[in-house]
Amino acid sequence: MMRLINKSLLLAGAAALAACGGQAGDAGKAESPATVAEAKAFVADINQEIKRISPELNAAHWVANTYITEDTQLLASKATETWLAFHSKKVEASKRFNDLELDPETARGMLMLKLGTSMPAPSDPAKREELAAIASRMQATYGSGKYCPDGPDSCKTLPELERVISASRDADELLDVWAGWRAIAEPMRKDYVRFVELANAGASELGFGDLGQMWRSGYDMSPVEFEAETERLWGQVKPLYEALHCYVRDGLSRQYGDIMPEDGTIPAHLLGNMWAQQWSNIYPLVEPYPGQGDDLDVSGALDAQNYSAERMTRTAEDFFTSIGLPELPASFYEKSMLTKPRDRDVVCHASAWDLNMEGDVRIKQCIEPTEEQLTTIHHELGHIYYYLMYNDLEPLFQTGAHDGFHEAIGDAITLSLTPQHLKKIGLVDAVKTDEKAVINAQMKLALDKIAFLPFGKMIDQWRWRVFAGEFDEAAYNDGWWSLRKEYQGLSAPNARAAEAFDPGAKYHIPGNTPYTRYFLAHILQFQFQKAMCDAAGYEGPLHQCSVYGNAEAGKRLGEMLAMGASQPWPDALEKLTGTRQMDAGALIEYFSPLLGWLEQQNQGKACGWSAD
Repeated sequence: MMRLINKSLLLAGAAALAACGGQAGDAGKAESPATVAEAKAFVADINQEIKRISPELNAAHWVANTYITEDTQLLASKATETWLAFHSKKVEASKRFNDLELDPETARGMLMLKLGTSMPAPSDPAKREELAAIASRMQATYGSGKYCPDGPDSCKTLPELERVISASRDADELLDVWAGWRAIAEPMRKDYVRFVELANAGASELGFGDLGQMWRSGYDMSPVEFEAETERLWGQVKPLYEALHCYVRDGLSRQYGDIMPEDGTIPAHLLGNMWAQQWSNIYPLVEPYPGQGDDLDVSGALDAQNYSAERMTRTAEDFFTSIGLPELPASFYEKSMLTKPRDRDVVCHASAWDLNMEGDVRIKQCIEPTEEQLTTIHHELGHIYYYLMYNDLEPLFQTGAHDGFHEAIGDAITLSLTPQHLKKIGLVDAVKTDEKAVINAQMKLALDKIAFLPFGKMIDQWRWRVFAGEFDEAAYNDGWWSLRKEYQGLSAPNARAAEAFDPGAKYHIPGNTPYTRYFLAHILQFQFQKAMCDAAGYEGPLHQCSVYGNAEAGKRLGEMLAMGASQPWPDALEKLTGTRQMDAGALIEYFSPLLGWLEQQNQGKACGWSAD
């Protein structure tokens, strides 16, 4: 349960565990008029107990992710069951204080308790136990998944399949591994149906219509207002995506010819990524000016220079320390899982962990010497530094201003990994500044950043419909592909079987991690980058700015990180950016050279796709 253990979801669980022991508001006490003093004591006791219990709770899940066996899954399931039980109990107990006029800090602590879990459990013990078991089982199924096309001796793990997807240009081979990985999700389908029923029941007991409504309530605004906000942001960036889609589809048509659908969509297996969420691996097929830009083969440089997993991680750490953030504790390198062990199954999906809320921070990642993995390390260290910077706060506030903030920090740092910076650290041979080089560099980044935007939005669009009952089990897969076509302009490369459960082939579905945070992060990271560049006194084009080594930029960032969730997110945003609204203007400014170029390239082409 990776995201149960990370801050945004652990806190309410740990707080719930903390709640046993006769604190104010326990159901067993005789009811009496609640007081403000009791409410403050209630929150204070929860905060005190979080730090006591979180190491044991997190340890169970860390081992379950890094050593997948029936025994470790049992331990994780029991740990999950325990905190789900107490979360339900303490949220119920907190209702005693609902009508009090509380000071802002106490009121916010109550709010964080209620909204701090993505998986609320029913109060019924048997159902709670069942939910915990299902969650652990789905996680284990994903983590141990393999595709074995010709029997046990031919099995391939997800990292091995991803290497094929990223490098092969053989459409048949791509289809084979694409479909093979999705077969591992089929056994999850019945579990997921029951998971939805149980988690919805838990959300209902907390006063929400369904689990999706509960998720949308965690942004210092109503669920309806939040939906409108995400639609507003999507409206800002949609034209960028449509321009990129048109250009990329044209390039892929030259490569793959007759297999391209007539409806204007792109088959999902052709985009160089197992989930078609980022497209940078097909950059050679759509490079605007072949051979005319910088040598951007960072993966080749990492491999040629024998970069180890630790060296790649220390390279990422160096960026954070260069702007004045602290060095990572020695225990980080002693306890993190940086490579895939040879002797056991693990969950390779990269994640960042804070095991004790006092500096025992770690990442779990199966690092290989590729540019994508180097970028992912920066992303995960963004979480780690957020943890470290807000460790002085009360535990209930040790999480991001909202979950999109947590995802945006490391990605904002990666925007400073400009060709000039990569040359400085020896991963790019030469840097050119002419227009062709700029367009090439922007195209490569856009294949990650802009291509991701609709994917980041549609996953929760699917789940919100599932949780609300708009997609029943029979409609799970068809609904998934309907939304992928609507938002991304993608289509399934083959007919999907009735028993397929393609959503389960993406970690965040069986891992129950809300996903809109990633969409928001792709907006926020450009706002953060622009603000840091402004703080550094930079005056050139935004896409050429690197804040490496700038203490003022780091100071501004660190001040925002240190706020955690102690204040509403607009306050945190204002601390760094001077504004109180999320906005895609910085993203549009960043990619303005490429967007102008794409408009010229797409003239006369049949752009767009049919969503029917």
